[in-house]
Amino acid sequence: MIGWCSKLPSLEGRTTSTALLDTADTRLGKSITPLVEAHPRLCGIYPLADSRDAFAVRARLAEVAERTLDVQYYIWQNDMTGTLLFEALHAAADRGVRVRFLLDDNTTQGLDPILAALDSHPNIEVRLFNPFVIRKPRIGYLADFSRANRRMHNKSFTVDNQVTVIGGRNIGDEYFGAAEEGLLFVDLDVVAVGPVVTEVSKDFDRYWASASSYPLDRIVQSVESARIADVAEAAARVENDPAALAYTAAIRDSPFIRAVMERRLDFEWAVTRMISDDPAKGLGRAPSQELFHHQLTRIIGHPVSDLELVAPYLVPGEIGTDSFASMARRGVKIKMLTNSLQASDVPAVYSGFAKRRKPLLKAGITLYEMRRLSPDAGERELTGPFGSSGSSLHAKTFSVDRSRFFVGSFNFDPRSRKLNTELGFVIDSPVLARIIEAAFHDSIPANSYQVHLSSTGQLYWTEHRDDRVLRYNREPGTSWWLRAAIWFLSLLPIEWLL
Repeated sequence: MIGWCSKLPSLEGRTTSTALLDTADTRLGKSITPLVEAHPRLCGIYPLADSRDAFAVRARLAEVAERTLDVQYYIWQNDMTGTLLFEALHAAADRGVRVRFLLDDNTTQGLDPILAALDSHPNIEVRLFNPFVIRKPRIGYLADFSRANRRMHNKSFTVDNQVTVIGGRNIGDEYFGAAEEGLLFVDLDVVAVGPVVTEVSKDFDRYWASASSYPLDRIVQSVESARIADVAEAAARVENDPAALAYTAAIRDSPFIRAVMERRLDFEWAVTRMISDDPAKGLGRAPSQELFHHQLTRIIGHPVSDLELVAPYLVPGEIGTDSFASMARRGVKIKMLTNSLQASDVPAVYSGFAKRRKPLLKAGITLYEMRRLSPDAGERELTGPFGSSGSSLHAKTFSVDRSRFFVGSFNFDPRSRKLNTELGFVIDSPVLARIIEAAFHDSIPANSYQVHLSSTGQLYWTEHRDDRVLRYNREPGTSWWLRAAIWFLSLLPIEWLL
């Protein structure tokens, strides 16, 4: 009965659309085309480590869009920043911009009314990836686990086929430095211009036309077009909130926004290659040799001297652990940063990392675990791309041999490798690779616990604080019951789900 009730609708008669590629005459095109022509075959890359800059660039790009907005996300929250960006899409559509909005359906609880309002606009089309037909309660995992367990983890924001923003951030206050309470994420995106933008546009077309992409009106009841006013009204309420006023004022006054307005962003020009999963992975039908991690290996090759890796959810598994250990034995210097148990927003995933720490350390790999700031550390000034006041790591990036740099949505865990679809860039840039190298030299040791293995084979952690080195013989800042739960989870055969 459940399976019958949750049967997906037909995709027959679904509208078709593709990216508009001839956009050199747009406002963005006129600004960007001369820069791109001056750097043939290269792409301009600007890293967005600052969370407020990451929000500001999306909002500003939506403001200047003239032809198209192609927006693809795993999570979009209906909080302050999410509401403001919903309205940014609406305002662009009112100016005549075609908006295609593709959202994974895993975390859309409570969003149906606002998504339906957006979809009612003649210039906005909303689609859901791997949707749940039964909206409340969400029982899709019971009815169709093999499909529902596969999610679209890609994140991209592409404007007029001239500029794209990709990386690790979802849309929500904690990703943009606007959350007053709870976790704030340390994350990383990049702004890109040049040939790779067309690759992202064409990749969006693949997902938009995929067998997992369902028009919203086939899943959620349509509403009258007048309901689009609800989006503007919600944004107006948010904009008048004192917290939002302070946040938007800080963004307007930021040096980054001044640089954007004055067209003086200092791009790094480099060969940039996009990697993206076949959207058929969402149905378990993608060719295994074309999965993201295989593409990544073909492009990156095998590290020769250095590998510096940042991953919030590091679950290498037995094969990955052996591979890293083999690299280390060949003389590759490997450093890794992931979340500590104290800082993790998904503690269960930590269990998959915890069981692999000793083999990694025995191989000579340096491990850091990002700590969560204590309440009395709020005034402490922290710097660097992975040393902000955020309390949980969410960036997914690494550098190889001090010459290549990766940024994207891919986590080093079984879910990213086998289940979720992913998107990222490999950038041939010693300049960007040095950002990771510098972080491991400065901000990461200052804001993390380093994990060690004693001569008797026991784990211990050290922390540098106020010119002192503190030692912990168990996961710092955690309770006995949490450590016991992680130990128990590490015994279960669930690593493939993490």
